[in-house]
Amino acid sequence: MARVEVAQAAAQDEAGTAWGVRAQEIAWRVAPFVSVGLLIAVWEIIARSGMVTPYLLPSVGTVLARIWTDAVAGDLWTNMAQTLYRAFAGFAIAAVIGIALGFAMARSRIAHWFFDPLISVGFPMPKIAFLPVIMLWLGTFDLSKISMVVFDATFPVVTGTLVGIAAVERELIWSARNMGASEREVLRQVVLPAALPQILTGLQVALPLALIVAVVSEMVMGGYGLGGAMMTAYRFANSSGVFAGIVEIAAVGWVVVKLMALLRRRLLLWHPEALEPSTV
Repeated sequence: MARVEVAQAAAQDEAGTAWGVRAQEIAWRVAPFVSVGLLIAVWEIIARSGMVTPYLLPSVGTVLARIWTDAVAGDLWTNMAQTLYRAFAGFAIAAVIGIALGFAMARSRIAHWFFDPLISVGFPMPKIAFLPVIMLWLGTFDLSKISMVVFDATFPVVTGTLVGIAAVERELIWSARNMGASEREVLRQVVLPAALPQILTGLQVALPLALIVAVVSEMVMGGYGLGGAMMTAYRFANSSGVFAGIVEIAAVGWVVVKLMALLRRRLLLWHPEALEPSTV
């Protein structure tokens, strides 16, 4: 009888522990939305309190109604598609250039000697300052906007690739070579997998940066896109349209960052970090 009671108590303890772990996981997943909910609540309270005019701060309901109107009319999807096209096209080109350049700098002293000063000078400076030059050279069409995205997003990819390759343990490379692996096999089967986490980190930095630059370029150059729609609303003194653009960009950015984080976890299932809880 005593053994049965002990077994029941142990089962209850295990169930309680499992429930506690589950509750903690749910709390961690819900916690990021609490701050967003509080921000929306404060926004709505201030907008309805009369402290500011509806022109300066429209209510949340007004902004959501504007987003719904744009969605029904199709303007939201057209502008979102244009912005995402420019951001993803520039990001893809920047990823190819950045990874290739990073590998070249890591494996060639001449390439490192030539490009390192350019990367060191260009990385910390605000590349958006070159926007007027890009407009003078390429005009105000998609080519100039995508070029601006490529120019801005390449730097974090290069640095992420360089850091990742530099962190590869020399013993792994020596062991592969001693086992008869060619340089191409060492690069593909040893260096690339070992450097992949840092490369993906560079890509995770570059992707939201590409979206930001695409929106800013649209604001300056005009045309279709979320940034262009915001500036059009501003020119017509439509504050609800401006705030609707802010919410739309924030939502798109959140989805993009989440998808990139999921892709990272998918590609790194073999890596120890896949076993750790993610807050991204």
